[in-house]
Amino acid sequence: MLKFLLWLLLLVICWPLALLALIAYPFVWLILLPFRLLGIVVDGVFDLLKAILALPARILSSRPSKSTRRTAGGRREAVNVTPSGRLRTSARRIGSRFGGVSNRVAAPTRGR
Repeated sequence: MLKFLLWLLLLVICWPLALLALIAYPFVWLILLPFRLLGIVVDGVFDLLKAILALPARILSSRPSKSTRRTAGGRREAVNVTPSGRLRTSARRIGSRFGGVSNRVAAPTRGR
């Protein structure tokens, strides 16, 4: 909203410059677009290199994952950590997603 008000002020004070800015803005955006795309690609490459360099440490780490825990039956269960640090379990079980035994009860079917 502030940009629009500043543009209206520019239109009142110096309307030729405001019209020139209105016409030139799309062209400047098109000229700068490849640099934005290049920035996205370079950022992705650096994230990939960071992940590749951190992979051995993540594999050798003895810490359990924060996103899963083992239940009493030995199955893995997806969990969320609340801001207070308490665990909040989700209804979805990871074992059922990867071919394990599902813990959902099948709905009864009606005979016709």
